[in-house]
Amino acid sequence: MTDSDHKLLKKDVFGEVSLQLHDAGPRILRDAGRARPWARWLARRLLAREARALAAVDGITGVPEVLHVDTDTLQRSWIAGEPMQQARPARIAYFRAAAKLLRSLHRLNLVHNDLAKEPNWLVTEDGQPGIVDFQLAWHAPRRGRLFRLLAHEDLRHLLKHKRTYCPDYLTRRELSILENPTLISRTWMLGGKPVYLFVTRKILGWADREGANDRSES
Repeated sequence: MTDSDHKLLKKDVFGEVSLQLHDAGPRILRDAGRARPWARWLARRLLAREARALAAVDGITGVPEVLHVDTDTLQRSWIAGEPMQQARPARIAYFRAAAKLLRSLHRLNLVHNDLAKEPNWLVTEDGQPGIVDFQLAWHAPRRGRLFRLLAHEDLRHLLKHKRTYCPDYLTRRELSILENPTLISRTWMLGGKPVYLFVTRKILGWADREGANDRSES
């Protein structure tokens, strides 16, 4: 494969994410081997976590398929479309389909845990939802209280996006969910998020929408 068949989408302390063009079609490659030496162990753990999460929901439309995985690399299928902040979905049909996709993940005992970020939501070429970046996802063989709380947070994040792009279609129940954050959400906003923002933006130089202009597949 030549350099023209390879496009770097993202590079940070945890390695590189690139778009690769193959005869069988485009693919996404996450390479933890290119992480900073001090972060490589964590990059590998996140890569393995993503591989396990995607394997748990294999076959669901709107979720990437794992094509190859080893210690340092994860290759997965490409979902053609645009990230939410570029596509700006304003059709209620999109958010209904997105809620259905989210329920499909939860039925298979998987929570995503990072759906507040708009680049992790895609609008495909036919207007359907897609979800990427499963590094923080959690597959729970048993549904306990923590799983239910995290699944509720997944839903709240989707409803926040619906409030941004399709507010007129929020139901009373959805408005109630938005107006009554869980203990996890309140704790995160008061303590966790300020620390997260300091570490990611001041120390690591990240932004939540990093790579968004290039259709970030992180």
